[in-house]
Amino acid sequence: MQREEILKRIAEIEEEQKKRRESNLLLYYNTGKKKHKKQLAFHKCKKRNRWVFGGNRSGKTECGAVECLWLLRGCHPYRKNRRDVFGWCVSLSQQVQRDVAQAKILHYLPKSWIADIVMLSGRKDSPAGGVIDQIKIKNVFGGISTLGFKSCDQGREKFQGSSLDFVWFDEEPPRDIYEECVMRVMDKRGDIFGTMTPLKGKTFVYNEIYLNVRKNPEIWHEFMTWDDNPFLSGKEIALLETAMDGSALDSRRYGRFSEGKGLVYPEFDESVHVIKPFKVPEEWQDAISIDPGLNNPLSAHWYCVDWDGNVYVVAEHFASGRDIDFHAQAILEISRKLGWKTDRHGRVGALIDSAANQRTLASAKSVSELFSERGILVNPNVNKDVFAGISRVKAFLKRDNGEGNLYIFSNCVNMIEEFKGYFWAGGDVPVKRDDHCMDELRYYIMTRPRAPEKREAVSDVGRDKLKRIKRMRRPITGE
Repeated sequence: MQREEILKRIAEIEEEQKKRRESNLLLYYNTGKKKHKKQLAFHKCKKRNRWVFGGNRSGKTECGAVECLWLLRGCHPYRKNRRDVFGWCVSLSQQVQRDVAQAKILHYLPKSWIADIVMLSGRKDSPAGGVIDQIKIKNVFGGISTLGFKSCDQGREKFQGSSLDFVWFDEEPPRDIYEECVMRVMDKRGDIFGTMTPLKGKTFVYNEIYLNVRKNPEIWHEFMTWDDNPFLSGKEIALLETAMDGSALDSRRYGRFSEGKGLVYPEFDESVHVIKPFKVPEEWQDAISIDPGLNNPLSAHWYCVDWDGNVYVVAEHFASGRDIDFHAQAILEISRKLGWKTDRHGRVGALIDSAANQRTLASAKSVSELFSERGILVNPNVNKDVFAGISRVKAFLKRDNGEGNLYIFSNCVNMIEEFKGYFWAGGDVPVKRDDHCMDELRYYIMTRPRAPEKREAVSDVGRDKLKRIKRMRRPITGE
């Protein structure tokens, strides 16, 4: 075969590959050298109520559309597949539906999969230019699946009556529509999933999904940022950054909830900084830090430092409306379970807010004195500089290489919750609310925790040598 013929044949093959790729983009979703890891984490999660809080251009809508098509087609790679699947795609309005979720569905939906399209407006032979009511999709098990499109501006009544396998919320819905859709999936034990940029601040989604105040075991969430999208260039990210203030960046880059002034610690990422508890070596034990409170919550955490200088928050005591006896007993019990270091009298040490030295009309003794009497020696000489403390915590959350120096055990739920809801009030001052864990974290971090010295293993010969040296160093007593 001549060289020209070979080149021609190669060009024909490449053209055919291009046509096949364009006819089924879903087949190539997240399969190349570049993979969007957080999109894959969303698809692999088995929870029934999953949410992606993502900034603009982070890839959140794309994974929502692909999840719909996999479920409808019956070809989901990580879930049990069914025939005759019925689901809804819910947008804020019909115009938003057409321009965002509907466009993304059509982008990934091979035409050969379409059994029928029912239009609200426009022509079904050119659905991208109109508003779709339903798409009928051929299921691999032989049935026909249905994707219905809904918009929140239709009102709650339009969401009643149906029994669904799933609902996809593209952006945050009103609470009444969300609750109605939760009822629609109950019969079939179906799924709720949402992809949204939290531009409305701390709404019901913040409490019900992000904080999960009801402790629903089926709820899962993930944050997607511009940095998580491997297809977004650094140059484009830099241009987007220059066009937004701090509050807008919280939502549109990091996908974080904001009250207008922005999170104090946008660097905090549960997927990075929250870890499963493990047995901590005794040498890592460093300090306990306390923010005192009687009617207000008292917050206490146990801090460790590993050989590389990483800080671990390994245990938590958090309670309000209790007396010193209760708090002291709880702190000593947690310390006992941890095998925490004590002095020769069996007392534990702790940092504490200097306000604990003040006496009140209710007691002749200060909080520091009361703790000391109960076996907890508190040190009130802490650095309370708020701005400097926050800056130091930020440095522990994210180093220059993008990794953290601060890790929190998942059982420290109150500290994790405060990280997620700690906002600036204005200037360099955070909102003075729900900050007890954040305060005593600062007290500890401002002590400049250091890595412990490693204890080198000593052989039997070495141990015998040390014993002989100690004997030689004993003072010689006279007759």
